[in-house]
Amino acid sequence: MFGLMGTILRINLTERTVKKEPLDPKLAEQYLGGRGLASKILYDEIDPAIDALGPENKIIFSIGPLTAVRGPLTARSMVVTKSPLTGTIACSNVGGSWGAQMRQAGHDIIIVEGRAEKPTYLWVHGDDVEIRPADGVWGEGVSRTTSVLRDETDEKAEVMCIGPAGENLSLIAAIMNEHRAAGRSGVGAVMGSKNLKALVIRGVGRKAKIADPEAFSEVIKRCRKKIKDSPATGMGLPNLGTAMCVTPVNGAGAYPIKNGRQSFMEDDSLVNGDALAAKYLVKKQGCSHCMIQCGRGTVVTEGPYVCEGEGPEYETLWALGACCGILDRIDATIKANQICDELGLDTISMGLTISCAMDLFEDGLIPLEDIGAPLHFGDAAMVVKLVEDTGYAEGFGAKLALGSYRLAEHYGHPEYSLSCKKQEVAAYDPRGAQAVGLGYATSNRGACHCRANVHQQELLGADPVDPHIIEGKAELVKSKQDFWSTVDAAGVCAFLFFGIAPEDLFDALKTVTGMDFDGKKAQEIGERIWNLEKLFNLKAGLTAADDTLPPRYLHEPPKTGPTAGMVNKLGEMLPEYYSLRGWDDAGVPTAEKLAELGLQQAR
Repeated sequence: MFGLMGTILRINLTERTVKKEPLDPKLAEQYLGGRGLASKILYDEIDPAIDALGPENKIIFSIGPLTAVRGPLTARSMVVTKSPLTGTIACSNVGGSWGAQMRQAGHDIIIVEGRAEKPTYLWVHGDDVEIRPADGVWGEGVSRTTSVLRDETDEKAEVMCIGPAGENLSLIAAIMNEHRAAGRSGVGAVMGSKNLKALVIRGVGRKAKIADPEAFSEVIKRCRKKIKDSPATGMGLPNLGTAMCVTPVNGAGAYPIKNGRQSFMEDDSLVNGDALAAKYLVKKQGCSHCMIQCGRGTVVTEGPYVCEGEGPEYETLWALGACCGILDRIDATIKANQICDELGLDTISMGLTISCAMDLFEDGLIPLEDIGAPLHFGDAAMVVKLVEDTGYAEGFGAKLALGSYRLAEHYGHPEYSLSCKKQEVAAYDPRGAQAVGLGYATSNRGACHCRANVHQQELLGADPVDPHIIEGKAELVKSKQDFWSTVDAAGVCAFLFFGIAPEDLFDALKTVTGMDFDGKKAQEIGERIWNLEKLFNLKAGLTAADDTLPPRYLHEPPKTGPTAGMVNKLGEMLPEYYSLRGWDDAGVPTAEKLAELGLQQAR
């Protein structure tokens, strides 16, 4: 087997057993790796209708054939489970150095099942696996947990752990690899439900076999040159990080502000990438095997929010900033982000849950006594306080820990939640980007910009299309969802494609795996993954009614800015999308489509 290690590691916390199993080469050919293989295993091994926080759920860590195989931007690995936030299949993508160590340890897949009786962590050193007590770090934050567990195992080990948020079963809890997060869909709560504090892994120098090393080296040289020469990957991301997106997205009138009440600010100069770099950036940081270094090492040295850490990224800068009405400072957002990283919280869901609470409070729908203090848009101090309260599930934070949909539902107004399938949306307003809206609504893991990445075409100038028209958007979203499913299965970073072409990826996969890889093959694998995830969700009880957008985006147009008067026209795009997918009017894959993809036994 080329590109993969050929090994599955299965750890049962209830029985305290460890098994090493061979990976089926046929499945690797059908699903490639990463998101694809892990989703297939989850689909086959659990009932999608189970309680996501019950012991029957499994959590799967996986890498792809390109993860940490010498190429640039190849650090990505996946966490796949049933989401407690959405009830859907969850696949949370994480960078850092975890994937590289997992490969060097010799495993493509690590399946964790059952539930430990007491707080536990796993120490994986090559084929040696120990199930150890985690009493000494239970209740601790991410940085101390990482430090203590390295002291107990190996100073060069990589640690994937939860903070107090995951232990408290917050539905917006993340799994952290230092400052890198498997952030979305509440995957941290699944670890917490298993009394699993951390996975600690150290490689033993194992390497995957490459089908054609010489040809692969040539592909890598070509890709490195393209990345270096591209304005986005050669200058924009290294210099400004992902925060470089603030100004173009805001300028297009697609930057949601104050929980989506607005989509444009007249002046973003105090909260954009330039402002972050000018005042708070101290060093560039990045994942392993990365030549871009888009991470931001930041420090706040004065005022009430003194802190040091990594970030914030673009989404965080928005969610814990402008979406909460903070339009004139970044220091509070940096502090809130640092607390999220330490306590193990998804910054997108955290920020939008606070902004939802602000919206509800300002409209008189949350009593003052429930919060303990007024909660208005722009109150930076309250944002910082509520992030910490949420991580520890204290006071009003216990309600915030359930996410914005359940918060708003509790107060009788779920329409205030900017979420799809109960997962909070990202920093691209679909009233000004029609394909983005269709992508949010149909995403298999709940609202997500990364499942289709069509904001790149509509708002960021990559192979640009008119964001305001609906013609061709169903086809665009469908094709991009399939493509990015394959990218996630391969184990590479999305930012790679600001520099290289899809054909470069296909050449890399061909030379590494030995498969006859081209655009048709990529589309086939991605479409198979997408339909399998859809089948999981259908069995979990979701229907076409869940393929929708927040009412605000469908019925409340912005009053100012470039998108004034616009709403998303999801209803006009969705039927065409279903048809292009080979699904019936209820959004269910037809027997013919499943047979075409080899999924007829999965129905």
